[in-house]
Amino acid sequence: MGKFLKKVNSPADIKKMKISHLKALAQEIREYIIDVVSKNGGHLAPNLGTVELTLALHYVFNSPEDKIVWDVGHQCYTHKIITGRKDKFPTLRQYKGIAGFPKRSESPHDVLDTGHSSTSISAGLGMATALRMKKSKKGKIVVVIGDGSITAGLAFEGLNNAGFQKEDLIVILNDNEMSIAPNVGALSSFVSKRLTGTFTRFIKRELESIAHKLPGGEGFINFLKKGEELLKVAISPGALFTALNFEYIGPVNGHDIETLIDILKNIKKMRGPILFHVITKKGKGYIYAEKDPETFHGVGPFDVKTGKVKKSENEPPSYTEIFGRTMLRLAEIEPRLIAITAAMRSGTGLKAFSEKYPDRFFDVGICEQHAVTFATGLALEGFIPVCAIYSTFLQRAYDQIIHDVALNNAKVIFAIDRAGLVGEDGPTHHGAFDLSYLRPVPGLTIMAPKDENELQHMLYSALKYPGAVAVRYPRGAGHGVSLDWNLKELPFGKGEVLKEGKDILILGIGHIVYEALKAAEELEKKGYSVAVINARFLKPLDSELILSYASKIPFIITAEENSINGGFGSAVAELLMDAGITPRGFKRIGIPDQFIEHGDLKTLRKICGLTWENIYNQALSLIER
Repeated sequence: MGKFLKKVNSPADIKKMKISHLKALAQEIREYIIDVVSKNGGHLAPNLGTVELTLALHYVFNSPEDKIVWDVGHQCYTHKIITGRKDKFPTLRQYKGIAGFPKRSESPHDVLDTGHSSTSISAGLGMATALRMKKSKKGKIVVVIGDGSITAGLAFEGLNNAGFQKEDLIVILNDNEMSIAPNVGALSSFVSKRLTGTFTRFIKRELESIAHKLPGGEGFINFLKKGEELLKVAISPGALFTALNFEYIGPVNGHDIETLIDILKNIKKMRGPILFHVITKKGKGYIYAEKDPETFHGVGPFDVKTGKVKKSENEPPSYTEIFGRTMLRLAEIEPRLIAITAAMRSGTGLKAFSEKYPDRFFDVGICEQHAVTFATGLALEGFIPVCAIYSTFLQRAYDQIIHDVALNNAKVIFAIDRAGLVGEDGPTHHGAFDLSYLRPVPGLTIMAPKDENELQHMLYSALKYPGAVAVRYPRGAGHGVSLDWNLKELPFGKGEVLKEGKDILILGIGHIVYEALKAAEELEKKGYSVAVINARFLKPLDSELILSYASKIPFIITAEENSINGGFGSAVAELLMDAGITPRGFKRIGIPDQFIEHGDLKTLRKICGLTWENIYNQALSLIER
């Protein structure tokens, strides 16, 4: 740990430093972040890009009295380090350690639990409105949004409302993709300093006050405003934000800490909605992250010297990899196949597809709602779109799934990655609810493969089935089973009997089926006969198969890596109740009715009882009871 970083235990320590020391501190923080993330994994590139911006914010504003709202939250590592969590930072993303996203229970400096994008402006506006209604004269609300989050509709809804209400709200747009403004330089920084300066604003107010008293003064005021707006448009891309009633400032270099501090000091004195546009470099300070920010956006443990991501030897391919490979094969078979993702090309395994079939691939940005309705339009015109979206992010498009896809009977295929627990990213990213929220949607076929081989067959089958289809699969490596070369269509709505038995019936869906098989093996050592069924389908359930076994086996267990409420186990319970079957013992195993913390998958699954040991113990408990 560097000599300057050792002295920092709170934002107050930042304010005591010289600017030259802050520059040195920024370098030390970068080295610290790289070291920890190389061991634990995490969001490296976006955090390296916001070091100077974070230091400038804490230098000028007084957190937590002034509230800093981080959008998405994967740009907050520097913020965590300098707000009293420096010594705990090596526990980043570990079970019972520091979370990878803002977490209110960790620190008063974290003001909003978040992990999904584009929520900051709306939340910040709510906080600003609350301060006004409480007539509080203390505290500023500062929102930091960027890393693509500004593309989402929610962000623009927040901007629109904030401009209408004219609350005191500072929005900092961290533009790290050069997607909005390529023209960063001395001129824009110079003009931004002057337009936000106390003297300039004083002269502007005085001129407006005098003009109001003169005949035709309103026209003069409008002339002044138009001139200022024209100047801003000439040197910056601020016309959109100006039209939304924001005072637009920038763009400026987000790594020039001295300029950032000067402008933020001026902005702090201003009133009304303000948008400060800064340009940063994603991955700054680490050459491999600068060259490949997509890979190092969210990365596992890696070798700092080579930039190579560490992978266990002989580890089977991940479900995501199998999805990507299968999509390439399906594209050859079906020319109408289209791939859609919401700013997660690599994360969803579609990079190779996008390179081989660029005309059949669409990355719509962080816009899941748009992605689903866009897919509907394609489907209604005869194409077969595959929406590859993480389970937790698909939640954001629930109305579009119902209103646009299902109601229109559009043939859209949902490839739902990261279903179930995802590990170190924690509660904002666990895909714990998709079986529950998709099950009520009419006409939607829902499948979950027990392994990677079954995944490729399900994707192929989805092409053949009528209507919309959802295939959900977990994060991480598969089971290492051999992959069939010939893709086959699975019988629609039919489960698979993996093991016959007469004492206990275990019904599983998804990868937990292998835990069920292991539990059955151990139970048979105790002398029990155990049947195991891989349901494959949540909707439609294989009612005939399930009821035929449930009617003759006294003890039944369901297992799923989904919320215990409303998912597979609930569907089976409803089926038995409607059929008038009452087993002697019935137990549902799934994710408990609570938000699950971050940590490694093995630990989290054990805590949630998603293991063969728990299935085994629950079976014995049912029988003994």
